[in-house]
Amino acid sequence: MALHDLLGPLLRPVFFLGGVPTTWAELLGFVTGAVTVWLVVRQNIWNWPLGIANVVLLGLIFVEGRLYADAGLQAVYVVLQFWGWWSWLYGGQARTRLTVRRTSRVEWSVLTVAGLVVTGVLTWLLSTWTDSDVPFWDSVTTTISLMATYGQSRKLLESWWLWIAADLVYIPLYAVKGLHLTSVLYFVFLGLCVAGLVDWRRDRSARQTVTAAEPAG
Repeated sequence: MALHDLLGPLLRPVFFLGGVPTTWAELLGFVTGAVTVWLVVRQNIWNWPLGIANVVLLGLIFVEGRLYADAGLQAVYVVLQFWGWWSWLYGGQARTRLTVRRTSRVEWSVLTVAGLVVTGVLTWLLSTWTDSDVPFWDSVTTTISLMATYGQSRKLLESWWLWIAADLVYIPLYAVKGLHLTSVLYFVFLGLCVAGLVDWRRDRSARQTVTAAEPAG
């Protein structure tokens, strides 16, 4: 059986929003995406395997919507999801679980330079080699999402700010592309990202308080 025959049913309409069909892939992407981000907020390790299922579904949606950078991003996400899974479990000191921390100046510098380069390259590639009608916005959201995913994998507090910035662009972008349910999903993501920022900040402050209260030596 061909891959298209297996995945074809996921691209069939379930219902219509504003006259635009919503596919099974988009509906399942909505559910798995919302649960995944909620699990990240709670620092639950099960966000990673569920996230892998989510990015596969979103990849199908974005190919259909001609958001090729976002579709390619989902393939990268699969690899990053496995790395993040391992990192949360063993990425701390002496291969312990990670705890929330702030992003260092060096990390910010590297991420900023890399982000500018990747955005420029992707915009050129999409403008030159594809029929994308939103090459810059597709590229910049892809880049910010990659930066945020790195931060999430390392439990960097500021990764939530990056996700918030990306979501503020994604919401109108997907609405314009007719992906109304996905646009609603990213509005839900926006709320969850704010909750994640608050929760991770609270967790970091609590850990600092406990550390400061511990007797020296």
